[in-house]
Amino acid sequence: MSTHRQITTITYETAARAIAIAMEVGAEHDVRVVAAVADPAMTLIAYGMADDATPHSAETSRRKAATAASVRRRTAQIPEALATALPLGTGGALTAIDGGVPIYFGDQHVGGLGIAGGPPSVDAAIAIETLTRLGARTEGMEL
Repeated sequence: MSTHRQITTITYETAARAIAIAMEVGAEHDVRVVAAVADPAMTLIAYGMADDATPHSAETSRRKAATAASVRRRTAQIPEALATALPLGTGGALTAIDGGVPIYFGDQHVGGLGIAGGPPSVDAAIAIETLTRLGARTEGMEL
């Protein structure tokens, strides 16, 4: 019987780079982005908020990142049967609002990225473009 397990997680350096990229991509879309990166245990690793971003987007981005890190899929791809139950069952800690994507390098799941500040479909596009520029996997997360 094993006495422990190892969890692969995103480094702060990579998470901070993801935030910087998300800010650039958001500006290209004229969105005042709030971006968060969480590790697989849903712990916030890095966070950034564009000037004049809406205050509620801070919490929304964190929830999107935690959800994508936990369920290992784009937040909009959560099955319909769980889309309402997930936020209710977690006291609002998780969300099915689009804009959260898991972060994979190859087959290694290392966390989740949450983008808020624009319409959910635009947040998702910013998140996917951020993954592309970061060099992370995007297969299965298409819009």
